[in-house]
Amino acid sequence: MKSYARTLDLRDDPEAIARYIAYHAAPWPEVTAALRAVGVIEMKIWLRGRRLFMYFCAADDFDPARDLPRYLDLHPRCREWEDLMTTLQEPLPGTAPGEKWVEMEQIFEL
Repeated sequence: MKSYARTLDLRDDPEAIARYIAYHAAPWPEVTAALRAVGVIEMKIWLRGRRLFMYFCAADDFDPARDLPRYLDLHPRCREWEDLMTTLQEPLPGTAPGEKWVEMEQIFEL
């Protein structure tokens, strides 16, 4: 099993943050099923202010560059979900154009 850590900001708007939290309190079943179908075993997202931290574990053969885009095509609701989330999110400073969630580097393990 592989693990990944990524980060992203939400828009600096209390209403957008509240909407993001509400959507994730009841994610669409098509989205969670598609994530599992591409090899995601577990996914957790934390929030501090407007900064998001996502940690997920995936199967050994999972490749984010291949499988996360593939997830979008497994059900039309997946792309709809991502488009909706994009309206609430904001890339971190220094993020490449079109990039959203950015990979974090693990620097410690106990």
